[in-house]
Amino acid sequence: MSSERNIYLRDVPLDTAIASWHAALETAGLLRPLERERVFLHQAFQRVTAAPVWARVSAPHYHACAMDGYAVRSVDTTGASETSPKRLAIGTSAFPVDTGDPLPAGTDAVIMIEQVLELPAGAEIEIMAATPPWQYVRAMGEDMVASELVLPSGHRIRSQDLGALAGSGHGDVLVWRKPRVAIIPTGSELVAAGETARPGEIIEYNSLVLAAMAQEAGCAVTRFPIVRDNYAAIKAAVSQALEEHDLVAINAGSSAGREDFTSRIVAELGRVCVHGIAIRPGHPAILGVAERRAQDPSLPINAALVGIPGYPVSAVLVFDQIVGPLLYRWQGMAAPERPVVRATITRKIVSPAGDDEFVRVSLGQVGERIIASPLAGGAGVITSLVKADGVLKIPRMSEGVHAGAQVDVELHCPPGKINRTILAIGSHDLCLDLLAAALKQSGAPLFLTSAHVGSLGGLMALQRGEAHLAGSHLLDEASGEYNLPAVRDMLASRDIRSVVLGLVTRVQGLMVPRGNPKRITGLRDLTRGDVTFVNRQRGAGTRVLLDYELKKHELDPRNVRGYERQEYTHLSVAVAVSSGLADCGLGILAAARALELDFVPLLEERYDLVVPREHFDGPLLAPLLANLRDTTSAFRADVKAMGGYGVDRMGDVLAEL
Repeated sequence: MSSERNIYLRDVPLDTAIASWHAALETAGLLRPLERERVFLHQAFQRVTAAPVWARVSAPHYHACAMDGYAVRSVDTTGASETSPKRLAIGTSAFPVDTGDPLPAGTDAVIMIEQVLELPAGAEIEIMAATPPWQYVRAMGEDMVASELVLPSGHRIRSQDLGALAGSGHGDVLVWRKPRVAIIPTGSELVAAGETARPGEIIEYNSLVLAAMAQEAGCAVTRFPIVRDNYAAIKAAVSQALEEHDLVAINAGSSAGREDFTSRIVAELGRVCVHGIAIRPGHPAILGVAERRAQDPSLPINAALVGIPGYPVSAVLVFDQIVGPLLYRWQGMAAPERPVVRATITRKIVSPAGDDEFVRVSLGQVGERIIASPLAGGAGVITSLVKADGVLKIPRMSEGVHAGAQVDVELHCPPGKINRTILAIGSHDLCLDLLAAALKQSGAPLFLTSAHVGSLGGLMALQRGEAHLAGSHLLDEASGEYNLPAVRDMLASRDIRSVVLGLVTRVQGLMVPRGNPKRITGLRDLTRGDVTFVNRQRGAGTRVLLDYELKKHELDPRNVRGYERQEYTHLSVAVAVSSGLADCGLGILAAARALELDFVPLLEERYDLVVPREHFDGPLLAPLLANLRDTTSAFRADVKAMGGYGVDRMGDVLAEL
């Protein structure tokens, strides 16, 4: 059976796929809320009410004194003033009370202890102001009245709701049963989190992410151990999970490879409703319904079965868009709606015409506009989920969006974060990551997010008003000067006043494997037939520097094997060298050290921050500038510790253009 190759049954639009699955779930009795159960209040936090809750008692259930002092009849205080105080007999006209005491019969107000004068004999008090009726009294039912609605049905119980339930006379509450969800990770290449992964092995973390998403939706979750790519073993695990769970999610094995067994297992245990959805990422998802051999008679006779793609971004998208709403529906509520903001996209995105594409973006407000910067694509890029502030949906048949277009972004972060985010677009440097961490550690309510598009791309972003600052190390071939000629040409000439702020000097060199097996010593070695190079993208300062140096040494780029291969960060160049895809690449010492590579230093360059004057003088960047100028800061020490950096001009204004 392992020699057979699976095929997609269909590749249908997202809405059609969900409708088909829901129709099958409806037939199987799985589209309505689950059973109800009654739980004690200490178990009720985050559960969903299965019926309206009405107050059994009033709160307070008696007229209660709200202050320490004396309960009185308000009419007895009429006419009291500083010039004509009144005396009230204790025990006859004035009654000592503490906060929370029942209001004594016949009284209708409380005078605070601080506003009375207790006379020496202890038999009377003297007051100097009249007291209105019901002053400092919590009337019966002030909070809630018996029979009043406390919580509606379909309400997720919050911490404050527990107090309201208890205060209205309840010790338990009727809620929907938690959906029971099983997550089964499959794949012979997987190793558990915390174990060392050898080449060809992958750390399994999808089940952690999916389980947390299900728990966030209010489910009881079981994570199964990793199951190897064995048809019988996977089927046995799924069969076991079906005995006790409402939904079983099989992670990976939903594609069309020889060891992708999920669709056949779903078909044998029930029915495949959908295999293949026109979304990107997430194409090979499987939606099905299975018959259950339930040991627990309280469970429905059927269960939902899903095949979740193995790439992490695909897995999260399918679970979020398709599985999540069902889990909420089983608890008698709709999935929470996320806010949507209108934003300007920073670059063109080409999208497959037949698919709904979901693009992760980072967000920040620059001037009056919200700017959306697309994050690194790829269904396997889990860090794009960590960095994403929102998701842009590009509808099928639209073929993408143009740079500068207005788009709707579904927020995955608090709305208030957007105008507290500093957008850095430009050249990549590890210092920016350290600076982002330093801002958080400083306690400033700010975020620094960076998009790596190269020095030239960063200055173009400043031209378009799409960033607060840009990292740049552009070398001018004619003058040998860094950054200033480019800033004059691209910004000052367009009446965009800006400040060039020193950040670091850094050593650029060739990153090579440990031991430098090819004995690479300089740029001339790049033209050797046995040396494979990995380059940076066009417009990157490192690419400009390389071209400048090749020209100076009269070396033809066409003789450099791998010159056309492009990476977008120093770390990605280091990865290419570390993994054996290249023998060397031009980059910074810190990136070489991060991946334990050897380093052949070549030259020193200046890496600056270019900041439009309107942002330089604004409050948003003030904490960042203060951090850069603090000569004793931990950030400055951390930069020096990475190696290859000079910080003498950090925070200095190098030019105002």
